[in-house]
Amino acid sequence: MAADEPWRWSAQRAVAALRAGSLDPADLVALAFARMDTRDGELNAVPTRLPARARAACERVRAERAVRLSDPRWLAGLPIVVKDTHPVAGARTTFGSTAFADHVPASSAWHVERLEEMGAIVVGKSNTPEFAAGAQTFNDVHGITRNPWDPRLTCGGSSGGSAVALATGMAWLADGSDLGGSLRIPAAFCGVVGLRPSLGRVPHGPQRVPYQTLNVVGPMARSVGDVALMLDALAGPDARDPLSLPAPVGRFVDALDGPVATSIGCDLALGGLLPLDPAIERVVRAAIVHIEATGIGCPPVDLVTREACASFRALRAAYLAADLGGLDDAQRAAMKPELRDNIAQGLALDGAALARAERERGVFLAHALALLERHAVLALPTTIMPPFDADQRFPAEFRGERFDTYFDWAAPAFVLSLLGCPVLSLPCGLTDAGLPVGLQLVAPPRAEAALLATAARIESILAFRLRTLDER
Repeated sequence: MAADEPWRWSAQRAVAALRAGSLDPADLVALAFARMDTRDGELNAVPTRLPARARAACERVRAERAVRLSDPRWLAGLPIVVKDTHPVAGARTTFGSTAFADHVPASSAWHVERLEEMGAIVVGKSNTPEFAAGAQTFNDVHGITRNPWDPRLTCGGSSGGSAVALATGMAWLADGSDLGGSLRIPAAFCGVVGLRPSLGRVPHGPQRVPYQTLNVVGPMARSVGDVALMLDALAGPDARDPLSLPAPVGRFVDALDGPVATSIGCDLALGGLLPLDPAIERVVRAAIVHIEATGIGCPPVDLVTREACASFRALRAAYLAADLGGLDDAQRAAMKPELRDNIAQGLALDGAALARAERERGVFLAHALALLERHAVLALPTTIMPPFDADQRFPAEFRGERFDTYFDWAAPAFVLSLLGCPVLSLPCGLTDAGLPVGLQLVAPPRAEAALLATAARIESILAFRLRTLDER
């Protein structure tokens, strides 16, 4: 297949062609579905396709072209996929749950409304674990989603279908959500970029728990520049979201050429709390050597703490109890056992436990912000291990350490969710087995522009090239 096929293009290049009129939205929509036909039988990334809806959207984009071209954030008919936990009006949205297997919402999630208003065309719903709980993408409605680098392995989760769709050219941009790493872990396992934005940067709703502060929506793409492009389309206030932030000053795409961090504090020891696979450590250390060779300092820091991990476990349980505990008995009975246990744990928490978790979160935030005063960005591995067997529900133990929960192995990602800071997972190399490794980059709250500039610089230093299945 030709190396310059448009499915290989960056989202920025594709949008430029759409805006110039050298490509019609229908051309890329057809190409997205053709890529699904070619790849998705094996991988199961986009189980719900929306061809009629996409065709109607092409007509809408053409009709509004004359008045929207003046907006530099307008995506001009670029195909995207939307995670199956995010409602899309008139499209089957299952949340990965048999209790909602036939659910068709009348309205869309607020960020989906915004993306469509900005000229994105939704071509399908990407697979996710049930209610996005867990960092392995499988459910009893749509089955397992597999890793494009090795289909025997997991793609991660919970935004696993989105990551696979991007890596294989089924879409140019995709959304995800991130409670404890759900954007970042599949990005790391599939060799793409995932940004967990600052709390409130992207309007999030409707939600059953509108004042929760752990779960956010964010962009996923094949490059830092494409993530910035999508964030420009997503960011801005929404009166329905009480936590949404004011519109950013300037475009994130323009910030990519801005100042970069001169010191990046690196935590590879992970507080001594978790084993790190030697393959992951080798790739991350090699990446740091390359970064340091350009004059950017990468001194060691101690970021991850045992207390922060305990805080997240408690606050996650409380959030899931508040979010899902109100579903009726039949709906809860249909859930996977891990989710039922999480809800029960959350409902059993007493005031003292919640107060302790909140205090520990505050201590951890103060600790992280103190480090960010000395280093503009912090870095640590996205995961402690490479992708594991796709038929395994979750790793119960690793390198002799037994985990207490089904998500404890994801601690390097979930602990950062406590901060409300922007966190980006960037591909930083391949293991000897040819599997991608992710590096997390953390910036102060609401500092997406600075984070994206530094990530873009590191991306150019490491020169990671996304390999597709066609090139194997």
